[in-house]
Amino acid sequence: MTLTFDEHAQEAEIENARLAEEEDVQEILSQKYGMQYVDLHMLPISGEALRLIPEKEAQKAQVAAFDIAGKHVSVAIHNPNDEYVQKVMDGLTDRGYIVKKFLVSERSMRKVLKRYDDLSFSSGSAVGVFDISAEELLKLSKELKNIDALRKHITSLEQQKDLTKISRLLEYILAGAFSTRASDIHLEPGDKGITIRFRIDGLLTIIATIPPHLYKLIDSRLKILSGLKLNVRDRAQDGRFSVALENKDIEIRVSLIPNAYGESFVLRILDPSSIKVSFEQLGIHPKLLKRLKEEITRPNGMLLTTGPTGSGKTTTLYAFLKAITHPDIKIITIEDPIEYHLEGIVQTQTKTKVYTFSSGLRSIVRQDPDVIMVGEIRDNETAGIAMQAALTGHFVFSTLHTNNAAGTFPRFADLGVDPKEFASAITVSMAQRLVRKLKPDAKKQVPLTEVQKRTVKKVLSTVEDKSLLPKNFDTTWVPETQDDDDTGYHGRVGLYEAIFMDNEMGMFLRDNPSEADIVKKARKQGYLTMAQDGVLKALSGETTLDEVNRVVDLERD
Repeated sequence: MTLTFDEHAQEAEIENARLAEEEDVQEILSQKYGMQYVDLHMLPISGEALRLIPEKEAQKAQVAAFDIAGKHVSVAIHNPNDEYVQKVMDGLTDRGYIVKKFLVSERSMRKVLKRYDDLSFSSGSAVGVFDISAEELLKLSKELKNIDALRKHITSLEQQKDLTKISRLLEYILAGAFSTRASDIHLEPGDKGITIRFRIDGLLTIIATIPPHLYKLIDSRLKILSGLKLNVRDRAQDGRFSVALENKDIEIRVSLIPNAYGESFVLRILDPSSIKVSFEQLGIHPKLLKRLKEEITRPNGMLLTTGPTGSGKTTTLYAFLKAITHPDIKIITIEDPIEYHLEGIVQTQTKTKVYTFSSGLRSIVRQDPDVIMVGEIRDNETAGIAMQAALTGHFVFSTLHTNNAAGTFPRFADLGVDPKEFASAITVSMAQRLVRKLKPDAKKQVPLTEVQKRTVKKVLSTVEDKSLLPKNFDTTWVPETQDDDDTGYHGRVGLYEAIFMDNEMGMFLRDNPSEADIVKKARKQGYLTMAQDGVLKALSGETTLDEVNRVVDLERD
């Protein structure tokens, strides 16, 4: 048998090995120089970034800007020891840019410098290059009016063969998220591809699944954009970037964790317009709202709001802070992280072990504030300092992780707080959940089933203030939609409950009673529980009983 030797295949294999070795060497050298390594063959090059350094300077110093987000510029460098490199870096810094340096191979540098051939410095960015253009995103968000339109755009990209489709894909994902008012974007690699999901009105919806070969490109692009380490793939990372859209900056908070098929990303969209909800628009029952308006203007005390992640606690506290903001009042917050910026308020952010909730709160008290907001009480030290602040002439807002308002007090006792101090320090304990709202023009009234009637009567039977009950217990509302993509819901509204401190409640809490006993005692105050608030909203057509039961177990209430 004659064996044939494929000389071309052998040469190609040797060349690939040589190139791989070259990349490996640069990655090792990057640690020596204290820089990150990047393979630019796996990334699209931003034309807007490339124009920051004239071609002659780039060729001479063997450097090139390949990505830009606001004033943050990513620069590829082949030889950090070249005398011209620092001059180019200084030029960018003098123009106000924040430079992040990446070490690249000679092959990567050839690729990025070759892109100058496609540019004219008098023209705009090349079509398809992902520059996070506000105009392009605004245009796309108007085109992608629903999930079906977004799916069609994403599917059309799979036919493209160049790297610009990664840029377009991210544009489509962001624009689609803005258009559908998604709060989170989930990118989850699996054995069959990357699943893209949006959290819309609190529920996750599958948008599309894209091929596995696109994963590495998306991974690298997002990491550079959000300032994460490209060569770290075995641990969690957090970063962020911002997008300018319609005269506002939308912060995108990026979190990634390693999974079996790569790295799973969650992009949290922090739209400033979402906190423009007024105190009155939160969905708080009028009777409770009136009492809360009085409580938050007290000179000292503490208001705690509880609920799981994503239940709207931050939005509620921001609404409270905006309601009391005044030039005569000094308000300081300590948050992790600062999600939205509020005018007239001093906001600080925790920083690992250097500036924690407890150490930060201790420092804040020395700043002579009238009102303090602590993002979350997690430990006994923070709980103790917050209690002392409330006892010494400050009003404190904070959050806690418990299931209901009554659970606040046993939780504080678990954190080492003396129950005898509750009456003097804690003013209000709240709990909340979010339910989807029915569209006014896509709902219909239907009779309650027998099972629903029994549930409604059971939940409302313990309402102390009978004036809050509706006259009609026979009908409720359900969505009436025209197509599969339309859920019949749009936006969300809160379900709330609260326990107010008075002499009777204060005396009762001194003996550290159980959560169940606190619930029974609180009923006498005459305010609704979250379940009762939800049932009344369902009967009035704001939401549905199914939706209420999804977030509050009506059968166990």
